[in-house]
Amino acid sequence: MRFYDAIRPALFCLDAERAHGAAITALKWGLGPKNGIYRHPKLKTDVLGLTFENPVGLAAGFDKNAEVMGAMLQAGFGFVEAGTVTPLAQPGNPRPRLFRLLEDQAVINRMGFNNEGLAAFRARLIHYQDKAISGGIVGANIGANKTTEDQAVDYVSGLKGLGALPDYFTVNISSPNTPGLRGLQGREALTDLLSRVMQARTGMIVGDAPAKPVLVKIAPDLSPAECEDIAEVVMAQNVDGLIISNTTIGGREALMSQHRHEAGGLSGQPVFDVSTSILSTMYKLTDGKLPLIGVGGISNGQQAYAKIRAGASLVQLYSAMVYEGPGLSYRICDELLQLLAADGFASVAEAVGTDYR
Repeated sequence: MRFYDAIRPALFCLDAERAHGAAITALKWGLGPKNGIYRHPKLKTDVLGLTFENPVGLAAGFDKNAEVMGAMLQAGFGFVEAGTVTPLAQPGNPRPRLFRLLEDQAVINRMGFNNEGLAAFRARLIHYQDKAISGGIVGANIGANKTTEDQAVDYVSGLKGLGALPDYFTVNISSPNTPGLRGLQGREALTDLLSRVMQARTGMIVGDAPAKPVLVKIAPDLSPAECEDIAEVVMAQNVDGLIISNTTIGGREALMSQHRHEAGGLSGQPVFDVSTSILSTMYKLTDGKLPLIGVGGISNGQQAYAKIRAGASLVQLYSAMVYEGPGLSYRICDELLQLLAADGFASVAEAVGTDYR
């Protein structure tokens, strides 16, 4: 029996947020898997100017305050994305705000960017640099405080405040739990936001050091016209990539859990199809020229592979770990190797976008 299978009944006796807190504490105490980053030549991929030992990453939301980056790399992930972090600490929305939907292998959250703020996040990134794991890639997911009127100011503050510490930045404009945030996905607002963010990024370059990649995380609840606008803006602003996608505010009709009508963003298995469809759309709209990270409903190698074939150079997961544990990344990498071999691909890069091509 896997270790997580043994402790899961105890964790499920706690409400979802307390269980998550217990998991973070256990990982900080060194109680998580210690297999190390999963490494195999066929899974190594170069994208965003970075080398990833494998394409399976930890999505933002699990490690909001940059507390267990090293522990999750030791669990096998090729990269981890900490956050979302906002300039000022904020408590988020009232509890309860995190719900397991066991029958649907899903999660609903309305956390509201609860985090300890940029100063604490930065301090932990500095501490991590002293103990950095060879080959481990760490991204920082940045957001805006709930009470900020000019939200672009907060994104620029996050970028400048963290500086050269992360390997890449994600501009999160797609959480449904901060009022007005998804409005930043509109053409005019997005153009203004990204012009200011990218200008700030340019100002951070020191000497010959390469600029830190900046990605934008979008929602799955977008119309075809909105997708076209986003594709045009991010290409025009020279954004380095897209993360597709965040949680959905739809998809409740077919759910079975008693929590299906809770407000918030839905993640996990029910999001797989809609997020993969948006991923495929954005791959086509950007003509395969923009690196994409596929997120949403991944719980096995076949689903990760489907995202890659739809256009993702990398993938991320989070919700499936609620049910499968942190060792899931190793199993997905094992399965990915088998699937690549079965189709005659020598690398992940060869498989990217093949369903479209």
